[in-house]
Amino acid sequence: MPIRILPSNLIDQIAAGEVIERPASVVKELFENALDAGAHRIDIDIEGGGLGLIRVRDDGVGIPAEELPLAVQRHATSKIASVEDLEAVASLGFRGEALPSIGSVARLRLLSRTAAATSAAELRVEGGEAQAPRPAAHQVGTTVEVRDLFFNVPARRKFVRTEATEYGHILRCVERMALSAPAVAIRLRHNGRDTLDLAAAHDATALAARIAQVAGDDFLPRAVPINSDGALQLHGWLCLPTAARASSDLQYWFVNGRAVRDRLLGNAVRVGYRDVLYGGRHPAYILDLRIDPRLVDVNAHPAKWELRFRDSRAVHDYVFHAVERVLSQTRPRHSAPAAAVMSRTAGATRDSPAAELPFSTAAVTFGAAVAEPEAVSQPLGVALAQLHGLYILAQNAQGLIVVDMHAAHERVLYEAMKAQHADGQPAVQQLLTPLVIAAPDHQIDALLADAVDLARVGLTVERLAPGQLAVRTVPAMLAATDVAGLLRDLMQIPDDQRGAHHLDGAAHRVLGTLACRSAIHAHRRLTLPEMDALLRQMERTDRASQCNHGRPTWTRVTLAELDQLFLRGR
Repeated sequence: MPIRILPSNLIDQIAAGEVIERPASVVKELFENALDAGAHRIDIDIEGGGLGLIRVRDDGVGIPAEELPLAVQRHATSKIASVEDLEAVASLGFRGEALPSIGSVARLRLLSRTAAATSAAELRVEGGEAQAPRPAAHQVGTTVEVRDLFFNVPARRKFVRTEATEYGHILRCVERMALSAPAVAIRLRHNGRDTLDLAAAHDATALAARIAQVAGDDFLPRAVPINSDGALQLHGWLCLPTAARASSDLQYWFVNGRAVRDRLLGNAVRVGYRDVLYGGRHPAYILDLRIDPRLVDVNAHPAKWELRFRDSRAVHDYVFHAVERVLSQTRPRHSAPAAAVMSRTAGATRDSPAAELPFSTAAVTFGAAVAEPEAVSQPLGVALAQLHGLYILAQNAQGLIVVDMHAAHERVLYEAMKAQHADGQPAVQQLLTPLVIAAPDHQIDALLADAVDLARVGLTVERLAPGQLAVRTVPAMLAATDVAGLLRDLMQIPDDQRGAHHLDGAAHRVLGTLACRSAIHAHRRLTLPEMDALLRQMERTDRASQCNHGRPTWTRVTLAELDQLFLRGR
């Protein structure tokens, strides 16, 4: 076949394939155009999952009648005029492709009126062929009506899913856009039935109501705010690790108000959660990054979902550290109502304990700590008893505190090990006689693969002979622990779980495993001073409100809840 210039309608359909993937793509493009037009209200009507009808009406500035033919021509836009404009684009749309792409694969009707016009104008496009504008009746603003999507591209229509599936994509798209523009009232209707009706949110109460409608009533009660300012700005909400989900369906990212699904930003958040999530759990969050438009390229993807940052490493590190800093503050505080809501203040300063107890072997065995009289003012109060060898019961001014002693001690140990690991000089105890452990060779091989990271935490191991492992040094804080049993546990970790606990390699996985295996286990009897020592350590330990696996370490039952339970005052 000889080289030839493609017909314009085929060019339009090829280009449409990059922008219009499914009905939700049409909704996104038209929604963004409405926001760019300064709309205060957007009404969306859908029929047949978007294949029958998509109608988006706004009360924005409108399009002058004489510009309607230009609006449906490819690469015609009012938002940029030069390369300099493109490099610093702040509008949501700018490519001039949405309306021409839609018009090439559907029956398009465009109605608009400006405030200066005495009447509206209407333009129709069918299969890429535009008619002449004509007078019409319409309020100030614009309505875009799209019917019979993909009617002239049967190959594309075959890839469209069921009506319910396509409408689900539209609903999620509108919800995402609704979070990006809280001051805009939005109504979504499907087959004549209202499915989403969001009032404009001009204050914190209204914004909370909108978030509840989109992300669920339990999102904000289980989230902490994040407010990080500087050359970059990051604002929003991070759900607590105890509210982690089995899927990533509650992750919303916005950059300069633009809804995006960017892998770099998503990874930065995952790394920020690395010490508080386990396995395949996913964090939930709503985050908005503000950055100089000149430092980000929004023209990297036809649908504008993905971005390119001029300094991607700096952006990644900024987001990671901001998230990690907020999550590190999830430890027992007086303001915390329960394990579900541990903190309400972003950027709060770290507590300064009056009496810092050194973390040492004594801490592992809980030494002989004495509860001071002023301990009643501590968030976790004073220990009362041990319940079934699993929980510590304590009281504070608000009520009853219940602590999972293994989960709590695991976090305390892990944070201390991390601190020593970061310093690069963990306290090590040299064994006069090597500890020899018998194990299958394949398990020894798996452990020796992490030998360098084990050495960095104070464990020096080597193969002594077939089926034998020699241990030369152990971390000083674990000197009183069953090191042989600990290493056997490490060797028996399934291959598919190795490296799964953390995103940054074996070192933290080893530390997490050491902490888990070394923490006090069920049915170990503790004295009251030992219990109090653990409570005080929790109050000084970052991330102590959840264990290394994301489970809560403590909860509280208030006096009011106890009174209600026993019908006091009735």
